[in-house]
Amino acid sequence: MHQSVLLEEVIAYLRPQPHGVYIDMTVGAGGHAAAVLEASSPDGQLFGFDQDGQALEIAAARLAEFGPRVHLYQLNFDRLRQAVQDYGIPPADGILFDLGISSMQVDQPERGFSFLADGPLDMRMDPTHGPSAADLVNHLPESELAELIFRYGEERYSRRIARAIVRARPIFRTSDLAQIVAAAVPGGGRKGRRERIHPATRTFQALRIAVNDELGALERALPQAVEQLKPGGRLAVISFHSLEDRIVKQFFRREAQDCICPPSQPVCVCQHKATIHIITKKPITPSPAEIESNPRARSAKLRVVESIRD
Repeated sequence: MHQSVLLEEVIAYLRPQPHGVYIDMTVGAGGHAAAVLEASSPDGQLFGFDQDGQALEIAAARLAEFGPRVHLYQLNFDRLRQAVQDYGIPPADGILFDLGISSMQVDQPERGFSFLADGPLDMRMDPTHGPSAADLVNHLPESELAELIFRYGEERYSRRIARAIVRARPIFRTSDLAQIVAAAVPGGGRKGRRERIHPATRTFQALRIAVNDELGALERALPQAVEQLKPGGRLAVISFHSLEDRIVKQFFRREAQDCICPPSQPVCVCQHKATIHIITKKPITPSPAEIESNPRARSAKLRVVESIRD
């Protein structure tokens, strides 16, 4: 079972209460959602989104004991505004994003997220929608593939890797791609390599982010989440790599300002009014004990804000 990261901290900052309305934007296996429902007993409402139908089935089974207090929808979190209109979701006392990929998805070779076991090169959160990783790997021009790997994977050998991929096309299996990348990276796969991560880690991350438009969806979803908060409601975001955290941090800083005009502008013309107050001045990270019990939590960062809308 997937272990929910920073569970105690999320509950402490979201402060679930009876009669409250809470939205889990990435419900996954339902770990955070179950804790929110328990803390908001007996009548707190939980609205959960996930674009992965398999994850929703698991969440539905796990949360069945809470009965009509649970409302689950298969959709991407960047469609929050539309979901509010379609399903009549009320303003929220708390909203949570738990970004990235779950252990369940990584541990299913047929989903193609991991190079640790051979599987089809897919990586789609929703396997019924959009191009797969194989589509990108086999059809993008070399320059675009290199840019994708550099931008989303922060891989300094992106050009070497892209060149090797293009030469080896077609590629349809995760193990094949991992071997190609490892061979393209200096020292890849050999003893004595300084880096602790597998040489294909950043390339796989980049492809997954691109396939699912993860950063674009996050940029679109954060303003919608702030809009949906009640005055005093809280928004909590758990990110797992620097690109996600940068988007969250910059958005929170911007929305916490009363004026966002550039310094060269002598008079305020933007008429921007702060919509949130930042609760966590620095991100909350897992304790050593949590990292020991769940190594996948080691890169997690939690940021929390509170709505100050009238």
